Amino acid sequence: FMGEYNHTIDAKGASDHPGEVQRLLGEEFILTRGLDGCLSIYPMDEWKTFEEKLRALPLTNKNARTFSRFFVAGATMCELDKQGEFCAQTLREFAGLEKDVVLTGNLNRIEVWSREKWSENCNYDDMDSIAEGMQDMGIII
Repeated sequence: FMGEYNHTIDAKGASDHPGEVQRLLGEEFILTRGLDGCLSIYPMDEWKTFEEKLRALPLTNKNARTFSRFFVAGATMCELDKQGEFCAQTLREFAGLEKDVVLTGNLNRIEVWSREKWSENCNYDDMDSIAEGMQDMGIII
């Protein structure tokens, strides 16, 4: 998934462009809490891959348990209905989604942001030093 898409949602979490959302998401997907205050949408195959990685975490490690809980306890299987509703109330509250939302592609998932949180989190002023730090993870551009 790639790109940035601006949408509005109503009080029930219905998108103003349900056809476009369905094209991006498919028939069934997993919606869960994401990092930095967004929601993450995983196609079923990508969720299964992520789930396997979570299952491999050691239960004896408290951070691993907390990390797994964060994603799994908030996860819900979704189907986009005819009205374009795709987002449960508790998850909308977590991400602060009210009206203006931004869907951003992030390779294996789509992130759903309130426009306000997206603006706060997509500050690329320090991109040079971030890029330098990526070398430690094997990413060299």
